[in-house]
Amino acid sequence: MTTTTGNQGALEGAVVAVAGAAGPAGRAALLRLAEAGATVIASDADAARLAEAVDAARYAHGGATVIGDTVDLLDLNATREWADRTEKEFGRIDGLVHLVGGWRGSASFAETDLADWDLLEKLLIRTVQHTSLAFEGPLKRSGNGRYLLISAAGASKPTAGNAAYAASKAAAEAWTLALGDAFRKAGGDGGPLAAAAILVVKALVNDQMRAERPNAKFAGFTDVAELAEAVVGVWNRPAQEVNGQRLWLTPKP
Repeated sequence: MTTTTGNQGALEGAVVAVAGAAGPAGRAALLRLAEAGATVIASDADAARLAEAVDAARYAHGGATVIGDTVDLLDLNATREWADRTEKEFGRIDGLVHLVGGWRGSASFAETDLADWDLLEKLLIRTVQHTSLAFEGPLKRSGNGRYLLISAAGASKPTAGNAAYAASKAAAEAWTLALGDAFRKAGGDGGPLAAAAILVVKALVNDQMRAERPNAKFAGFTDVAELAEAVVGVWNRPAQEVNGQRLWLTPKP
């Protein structure tokens, strides 16, 4: 499902990296960013699924530059090398969209398995630390850089069975807001030239989920195409307006 609007070309000439690009949200983001005119550099740990996602975006938008790069985002040096290689090859990096996800939960608070925390800390926090540290410099140099974290409303209102997940998301949000403060300080009196922002959803839904559960309402869920549209839209707003902000795509809890 692709949303077409008047935003075509809004990112013409920009170079945008997408971390965690092989899932449904990643696929939608690749399609929309390519449609908007960006050169898209996609990464994922799953090489086969990443290749499928990259091919789909290329075929949907003939002439678009969409490149897949298998990167271990749990390795800081490998993540830095990805950022350095991308900036060297394309001359700039104007965005990092962080879509690395994962979920673990339990029936109650008492049944929380701390092994879930061990996993989610890596997927939801460590990868954010590594991409933010690796891409901060290039995004500052861009002149219109954006670091976008996709987060969940549960980070602001944790439930008993989601302690590990909500705490991981909350930590990732705090880390992203710290990056935003670094951008603010670097901008001085003129305001930030780059922005770190958080797009908040309740949960995501895609066409396959609807097909598998035709009677489900998915109330409050954000379609992956709507999320991709919101991602592109962040570049249409001044850095000072979005830096350090939670941009809610669902009602606040």
